[in-house]
Amino acid sequence: MAQNAGGGTVGKALRVLDQVAAHGAPVRFSELLAASEYPKATLFRFVQTLTDQGMLAYDPERQTYAPGVRLMRLAHAAWAQSSLAPIARPYLDGLSRKLGETVHLAQLDHAQVLYVDKRNAAQPIEMYSEAGKVGPAYCTGVGKAMMAFLDDAMLDGVISQQSFHKFTPGTLSGSDALRAELKEIRSNGYGFDREEHEPGIICVAVPILTPRGRVLGGLSVTSSTTRTNLAEMEKLVPDLSATAKNIAEEAQSWRFPDHQKSETIGV
Repeated sequence: MAQNAGGGTVGKALRVLDQVAAHGAPVRFSELLAASEYPKATLFRFVQTLTDQGMLAYDPERQTYAPGVRLMRLAHAAWAQSSLAPIARPYLDGLSRKLGETVHLAQLDHAQVLYVDKRNAAQPIEMYSEAGKVGPAYCTGVGKAMMAFLDDAMLDGVISQQSFHKFTPGTLSGSDALRAELKEIRSNGYGFDREEHEPGIICVAVPILTPRGRVLGGLSVTSSTTRTNLAEMEKLVPDLSATAKNIAEEAQSWRFPDHQKSETIGV
C-alpha cells in the first residue's frame, strides 16, 4: 500500500528502499526503473547515495541491489527497541506450546499490519504471514483487533488508507462494513478472520493494550478450516487475552512509538 507521497528527498529515498525490500530478492536497476515513479537519473542518484551510505548493497557480478548491512543494523535496533517482540517472546512460546497452533504478534505500521513475531503450529500450514512482512489491516483478524481500539481520529485515518481489495469472497467490501465489525470487536474484546485474506485460513485475535487503553499491538491464533472452525477458535480467547495482558504488563516500563502522543506505557 502506498504511503504518504510527501517527505521531500528523504521520503523519496525511503520509497526506493521500500521498493528494493518489497522485491523479495536482489534486484537489477532496470527492474527498479521499470516500476519506479522517478526518472532514470533521479532513481540512479538515490540508488547510488543509498549504496554509498550502506543502506543498499551492490553485487557487481550480478549487477543487483539488496538491503545493506547498515539497514539491517537499524532494523535490528528497531526490533529490539521499538517492537514488542523481545519482551513478548517467552509469552508467545508458552502460548504456542499450550495451543499447538500458529501464533502471531503484530503492530500497526501506519495503516498496515506488521508481523513482528510468529510461532508455527505443531503441524504448520502454509500462509502469507511471516515475521517482518506487512499485510492489510481491514481483512486480518489481528489488524481489525488493533483498529477497533484506536481513537476516532486515528481510526478515521487508518480506514481512509485501506484498499478494500477483494482477496476472497469473505473480504469486507468497504468502510461501512468494516466500521460495523470494529464496533462489535470493541464490544466483545476480540475479533476473527473469516477467510478474509486467504481461503481456508481463519483466526481469532485480541489487542494488546496499556492500562489506559492505548494500542501496543495485537495477538492472534491462526489455523485452517480443514482442522477447526471459528466456534472452536473462540474457545481460545481466554488464553489469548491472558497472554496479551501479560505482554502489556511486561511492557509497562518500555516506551514505544505512539502516533497519538508520546506516553510512557502504563502512565
